[in-house]
Amino acid sequence: MKTIKLNNGIEMPILGFGVFQVPDYKECKQSVLMALKSGYRLIDTAAAYQNEEAVGDAIKESGIPRQEIFLTTKLWIDHNGYEATKKAIDTSLNNLKVDYLDLYLIHQPYGDVHGSWRAMEEYYKNGKIKAIGVSNFQPDRVMDIIVNHTVKPAVNQIETHVFHQREEDHAFMKENGIMHESWAPFAEGKKDFFSNKILTDIGENYGKSVAQVALRWMIQRDVVVIPKSVNENRIKENFNVFDFELSQGDMNAIKSLDTKETLFFSHRDPETIKWFASMIN
Repeated sequence: MKTIKLNNGIEMPILGFGVFQVPDYKECKQSVLMALKSGYRLIDTAAAYQNEEAVGDAIKESGIPRQEIFLTTKLWIDHNGYEATKKAIDTSLNNLKVDYLDLYLIHQPYGDVHGSWRAMEEYYKNGKIKAIGVSNFQPDRVMDIIVNHTVKPAVNQIETHVFHQREEDHAFMKENGIMHESWAPFAEGKKDFFSNKILTDIGENYGKSVAQVALRWMIQRDVVVIPKSVNENRIKENFNVFDFELSQGDMNAIKSLDTKETLFFSHRDPETIKWFASMIN
């Protein structure tokens, strides 16, 4: 497994397994077990996914030493702020049945993120969290964290796929020593992703699927990817992306697919912010 080094020296696998939209305990646990058996060592969950217990039980049942697994979870908006964040971290540690987290992210850029960051820095400094970061933060919001705190975010997990490639965000993160991590690497199937002609043609040249091409494209950009599936064959297929390399021509062809627009919602849209706030209020 290829790894990348975070800005604090921690090694993180560049390919992991996500469990978004797998709230069923049995299905989530089984899919994580299949992923670990297939070779994945990065597991990405979140408090909001309501499956931390299943992930924790799968890790324990797998028999794989804890130190060989890179475990990520995230702080939801209903626990923003200093004291609430400390309680949320303790809850996640308890749900996951682990003594420490490898990476903890602020899931959304709303509420008292500075209070949350101060709490996360405390847990980072006492070894309960090995690295801290953010998710869905635009460059200005990332810089706001950087200039107001002592620990720089190690990761920013944002929507990234062939239709929304985030080149400006990627350049900003690279310049500031922050790892770019993708969510929705398959665009959740939107815009006929799985039948896209450019991706299909490239895949045929290597004997690979559209999904494998998309994952390989991001890995070659040094973007961490966390594809999700509950199908054993696809879990294995998504892991099998280290035995080929896309040419520069292929990379350029995929670059032409960029629309530079989200396929979901903008985190800067006032209506989006009101919608998130309504979940708390």
